[in-house]
Formats: sequence, C-alpha cells, structure tokens
Amino acid sequence: MVVRRRTVTARKITGKKTVKDKVYQYEYYTLPLNLYLPKSMVEKWGTEFIIERDEEKGRITIYSVKSVESK
Repeated sequence: MVVRRRTVTARKITGKKTVKDKVYQYEYYTLPLNLYLPKSMVEKWGTEFIIERDEEKGRITIYSVKSVESK
C-alpha cells in the first residue's frame, strides 16, 4: 500500500468580479493539487493541513494539523 503524506499550508486567494458596473470581491482558500477549502474550515482549524494520497485506491484525505494534535 502506497500512502504519501505531506504537510501543506492553505493559500488565501482574493478575486474580483464585475457585474453590471458593481465590483464584488470574494476570497477562498486552496491547497496544492487545486483542492478548495471552505472558508469556515480554515477559520475553525487554521491553515495547516495534512494531505494523504492513497495511490492504490485513488483516495485523497485531508486532516487538520490541529485536529490531529488534539487527539
């Protein structure tokens, strides 16, 4: 079984969109491999995460570093 594990930091990305002369700003968070995180998840658990990739099953699992430390 090949499971790759690494620690990553979520990046905050701010975007702008213009709709009918109004400019809207939004922000979201991403991890490597273009994985998107909900803003509420980053607010609750911070920006440090662990990514586990299981090559055989094709499964990606994301853990918060804070949640692993608290167990």
